[in-house]
Amino acid sequence: MVVKVYGPHCASTKRVLVCLVEKEIEFEVVPINFLEGEQKNPEYLKLQPFGTVPVIQDGDYALYESRAIMRYYAEKYRSQGIELLGKTIEEKGLVEQWLEVEAQNFNPSAYNLALHVLFPSLLADNTPNPKVIEESEAKLVKVLNIYEERLSKSKYLAGDFFSLADISHLPFTDYIVNQMGKEYLIKDKKHVSDWWDDISSRPSWKKVTKLYRPPI
Repeated sequence: MVVKVYGPHCASTKRVLVCLVEKEIEFEVVPINFLEGEQKNPEYLKLQPFGTVPVIQDGDYALYESRAIMRYYAEKYRSQGIELLGKTIEEKGLVEQWLEVEAQNFNPSAYNLALHVLFPSLLADNTPNPKVIEESEAKLVKVLNIYEERLSKSKYLAGDFFSLADISHLPFTDYIVNQMGKEYLIKDKKHVSDWWDDISSRPSWKKVTKLYRPPI
């Protein structure tokens, strides 16, 4: 049965779509107009009670939260496509570690930056806050300094293999580099820049970004 993915144009959903492409899983998409609040419709809230994207439907099984969905498909279809979880328990531990780093350290500041620079209409007063932008950028610099050190020792975040940890960074790093005019945050760090050039040139990411442009 074809996997159904809701909200393909939103950043978090693109993590899921890249994972599905890398794992060679067939899917169809269901557009959700986030800027017009379609994620708050009663029927959608039956699938995702928090009113966010993405959600997947896999037959009778539904799942939300992008990183949980990626983990689910990387495990369910472990024997096809490329290995995204790590081949050993040690590699898997590092993938999980860097997924947590992305979720807890990178994503909050990258999300706030995107919200205030690209999507101020989603804010309560429709007005970007320069202080939030400044503070979010400063926090990202500190996080990316740690990434620079890590990537000076390995090609990808979890080691010398592409994984869910790298996929999870794609959507918001793309906003930083190609939508916000803040590409210097990535490009001024040699190893981070090389890593970004590598992961953003993958056919899976190119396919997803070509098919599902950001909602801006």
